[in-house]
Amino acid sequence: MLNVDFSKLDGVVPVIIQDARTLEVLMQSFMNKEALDLSIATGYAHYYSRKRNKVWKKGEISGYLQEIKEIRIDCDNDSLLMKVRQIGDAACHEGYSSCYFRVLKDGDVVADGMKVFNPKNMYR
Repeated sequence: MLNVDFSKLDGVVPVIIQDARTLEVLMQSFMNKEALDLSIATGYAHYYSRKRNKVWKKGEISGYLQEIKEIRIDCDNDSLLMKVRQIGDAACHEGYSSCYFRVLKDGDVVADGMKVFNPKNMYR
């Protein structure tokens, strides 16, 4: 049983999501207790949107689900690392496989990668 300390950041903890096979960092999100409990119970990633103030299942609109393979907790019990099997080719809502598709090159931030889907066609 995870003893997660949700008290430090207004009831949420940061979660780094990593591809279980390639170890590529796909995204960073937040979980509250409800999102963590749902994730553990279903085996699929659920997160907490601070902007929308609600729990959401990753892939509920796009179909790009994240099947949880492993959950790790840090030494302070206030941050999680989740290894997942990314179902579909994209974890990023902007259409890329990873949310970390931008890179700093010669002082400019540029996209480094190809879009998997057009978000305008997905999220209406």
